[in-house]
Amino acid sequence: MAGDDVIDYVVVHELAHIKELNHSDRFWAIVQSMLPDYRERKERLKQLQHKLNNEDWDYNPEKDCYESTEGNSRWHYADYKTILSPKNGMNLYRGCTHGCIYCDSRSECYQMQHDFEDVEVKRNAEQILESQLRRKREPCMIGTGGMCDPYIQLEDELQVTRRCLEIIEKYGFGLAIQTKSARIMRDIDLLERINEKAKCVVQMTLTTYDDDLCRILEPNVSTTVERFEVLKNMQKVGIPTVVWISPILPFINDTEKNLLGLLDYCTRAGVRGIVSFGFGTTMRDGSREYFLGKLSEHFPGMKEKYIKEFGDRYECQSPNNARLVEVFYDFCQTHGIMYDPGDVFRYMNTLEPKNEQLSLF
Repeated sequence: MAGDDVIDYVVVHELAHIKELNHSDRFWAIVQSMLPDYRERKERLKQLQHKLNNEDWDYNPEKDCYESTEGNSRWHYADYKTILSPKNGMNLYRGCTHGCIYCDSRSECYQMQHDFEDVEVKRNAEQILESQLRRKREPCMIGTGGMCDPYIQLEDELQVTRRCLEIIEKYGFGLAIQTKSARIMRDIDLLERINEKAKCVVQMTLTTYDDDLCRILEPNVSTTVERFEVLKNMQKVGIPTVVWISPILPFINDTEKNLLGLLDYCTRAGVRGIVSFGFGTTMRDGSREYFLGKLSEHFPGMKEKYIKEFGDRYECQSPNNARLVEVFYDFCQTHGIMYDPGDVFRYMNTLEPKNEQLSLF
């Protein structure tokens, strides 16, 4: 290793072990004060710094992003002043690598100024979240996962979600977290502590009972049976769960058999509520093109069928919707599962005192 490289490596190594400085503006200010030719070295320092943490990623200064050494994934930082929405929701990542063929988050209306798979990571997310929580008068429920999954593959390396959960637990706030990934089991210790202090609701999306079909519709994330195992594990430790049965794709998984299989998983895992707004899917500009392309790839003739049936419509309701709604209502009423969306959302968004929570069920 050349002399300058040794200096660079030592500087980064000495600073990178301080977790609070990692990837922060303060980190680079310290580096600049120590190295007079900072500007020429900055990109090399960034690359060295990140390699210390993860040998599978390289910093690409031309694109200002990190790239997998295998060339199949990218991510980049973006600066934000806030993390929480006015309704206390947060999305720590913008973009996703789960590859779900129907994903609405690809839609142009969400104004992502980058490729969907080039995931945007909110820089210093946990520090911003902590600042916002400290300013709140009293604890409330914090929601995450409604737009982009908090447990994409990148979370294994960056652990942004975990660090934010640590902040939520530290300040005694509640959590309603939604995912399709069994990676959430990594953080079950934190979820338990949040539930003990306040309230934690784990939401899991289920779309198809057939795992072979699941691997086509949702190719890069946990299968349905793996998500079912997550729900059962949450039940074992007393963490309440809610399932989203959505979307149900017309002519593909809109069958009574599929719905009953998913509902059976829900009862066996003891879910508190199920969210369903009817049976079908949605298509907008941006997501429609991707979805129809995947239909051509995996279901010959299905793209043409969708175009003929739905055209440019946003809502694409299953022709079996009426029967499936009837089955869904009857099942939930029989098994005592919350199914009215208003009731389910009130439950997830309300942080009751612990003694009241115990009296609810």
